Amino acid sequence: MKVAELLDARRENWRELERACTQMESRLTGRLNAEGVERFAALYRSACADLALADAYQLPPNSVQYLHQLVARGHNQLYPSRSFMLAEWWDEMFYVLPQRLFRDNCLRLAFAVFWGIFLASMVCAYNSPKFTENLVGKDMMRTMEEMYEQPASSRDPNLGGVMAGFYVKNNAGIGLQCFAAGLIFGVGGLLITVSNASILGAVFGHMATVPQRGNFFQFVTAHGPFELTAVVLASAAGMRLGFSIVHTRGYSRAASLKLAAREAVPAACASVVLFCLAAVIEAFISPSLLPYAVKAFVAVFTSALLLFYFVMLGYPRGEDDATG
Repeated sequence: MKVAELLDARRENWRELERACTQMESRLTGRLNAEGVERFAALYRSACADLALADAYQLPPNSVQYLHQLVARGHNQLYPSRSFMLAEWWDEMFYVLPQRLFRDNCLRLAFAVFWGIFLASMVCAYNSPKFTENLVGKDMMRTMEEMYEQPASSRDPNLGGVMAGFYVKNNAGIGLQCFAAGLIFGVGGLLITVSNASILGAVFGHMATVPQRGNFFQFVTAHGPFELTAVVLASAAGMRLGFSIVHTRGYSRAASLKLAAREAVPAACASVVLFCLAAVIEAFISPSLLPYAVKAFVAVFTSALLLFYFVMLGYPRGEDDATG
């Protein structure tokens, strides 16, 4: 039998598959029973084979196009894209993720490295201007001092939206850098974390010794907790990916990386949320005329929210295995 005759004899199967696709696409009659699903899968595989034959033997374009559309419809029913489900997102972000992060050794390492280096660098910069000069350079020291010669409240209040967009872009760049560097076997993430912590700590320590310190702390206090925590989260997520390439736990490197990504990506998304929240505070509250006590309250309140998220929501409530 010729290929054209063979395919022509299979048209009834195509029509059956088309009817099944129409039924599954309908909200009223979309579900098939077990036998229907098995039959649908068989018809789909058959249509794929027919399409390959039609392409190979250059059958009439209208037949090939019809089969392309039919196979595409069947594929969409067998492998549907997952739509956004608010309930699933809420459960992931406020139940699964906090408990995973509570046990995440990569997050513990990133937290210890970042805050340890930050505080050490801040103390050294506060006690020795030479330390800051060697670490960040005279130009950056001068730039920071000039930036805070005038209070941030002198900025045009109509620029809040523009500055929020700028801060989101800038913060996202920092987070992406921390996340991507972790892919270098985890070591890259550690180096970026150390670099960010040492520079930020030196800036804080140096600015505490200059006349502009009042303007500086007026500006950075309110948004600091969200922004710095986001840096740690992004670094930890990147490290998890990088370490999974080194320590595969018996999987292939590709499989280990894929498994690690399932845990790292939600953490990276949480860091993006924190970066965006920090940008909003940085654009509208940090440069405002609000008293410093109010900005300090915002910092304390956001720190309490972070503590609630990572500790209260994260404290184990089951017997899940610890995340390494």
